[in-house]
Amino acid sequence: MSDLMNGDIKVSIRNLYKIFGLDPASALQHVYDGTSKADLLSEHGHVLGLRDINVDMRAGDITVVMGLSGSGKSTLIRHLNRLIEPTAGQIDVDGEDVLAYDEDKLRELRRQVMSMVFQKFALLPHRSVLENAGTTLKVRGVSKREYHKEADKWIKRVGLDGYGDHYPHQLSGGMQQRVGIARALTSNSPIMLMDEAFSALDPLIRTDMQDLLLELQQELHKTIVFISHDLDEALKLADHLVILKDGYVVQQGEPQHILLHPADPYIEDFVSDINRARVLRVRSIMTPLNGPIPDNAHGEVDYDDTLESMIARSGGDTSHSYVVMQDNQPVGILDMTSLVRALVPRAAPEEGVRKY
Repeated sequence: MSDLMNGDIKVSIRNLYKIFGLDPASALQHVYDGTSKADLLSEHGHVLGLRDINVDMRAGDITVVMGLSGSGKSTLIRHLNRLIEPTAGQIDVDGEDVLAYDEDKLRELRRQVMSMVFQKFALLPHRSVLENAGTTLKVRGVSKREYHKEADKWIKRVGLDGYGDHYPHQLSGGMQQRVGIARALTSNSPIMLMDEAFSALDPLIRTDMQDLLLELQQELHKTIVFISHDLDEALKLADHLVILKDGYVVQQGEPQHILLHPADPYIEDFVSDINRARVLRVRSIMTPLNGPIPDNAHGEVDYDDTLESMIARSGGDTSHSYVVMQDNQPVGILDMTSLVRALVPRAAPEEGVRKY
């Protein structure tokens, strides 16, 4: 994932609310008073889209926002570039309140700071792959020669070398989405918004696209906001995971931590069917090294190895322990008994559960 160490906040969302209806301002007061989403609709005829969202998105990280249909995830991402206007709250990008932008500043934000990759590809059918990939630069007034050169570079980078003269209808779904990613990269914007970008793809193609995104991210360190309804995808991609339900954040944090420490019965139910051995990493369950390396260690393992690989390596022997290495330095000890315990889902705490 991200190699950046400065931890700078690129996007900060504070106390964000969205209510759909004829008089959202008056409906907002009912929400402040504790009215639930269901009651707001039945009693006041308004739909609660987002409730008190507070999320920081760090530069160079992939922040995945996920939840079931109707949870508010697509509504949230469209607030970042103001395709949807909030009812209340604040959105800062690089320390500037984008809600205070005039039309010129907002146009600059959409053209130069944030690019967007859509679920339905959103390619222009009458334009070639090369023209589609260069759309943003063309709109900025860049010369045809220059935007063709830049677009061609990214078309090749996403694996479509030789397809520049083709048209969208001549491409498979996966290839069309690669064009969408190439278009976002050609814009050279530091922030990429990806709204269920891989959801329409077949499983194998979807996996390929996830791998491509992670490969590109290792090189480019974009700030990516990725919307998904698929937990496996979220756990694979996310540096920071935000889980929504009925418009509010149920839990957010490092994905491995959420899987090991669900804070709500909803989250516990959400993660119950995950193949924990395949998803969890050695780093999440190791004991930090405090003192000399034990003499009885059965070898070295990598910080990012999966628990599944460790089960295979140990042959299931719970008496084994291993030295955990990160960047060729010992950082911890993995005890196989700890690994076995981690495979059993932990129940969420019963008290302190937020209900609406």
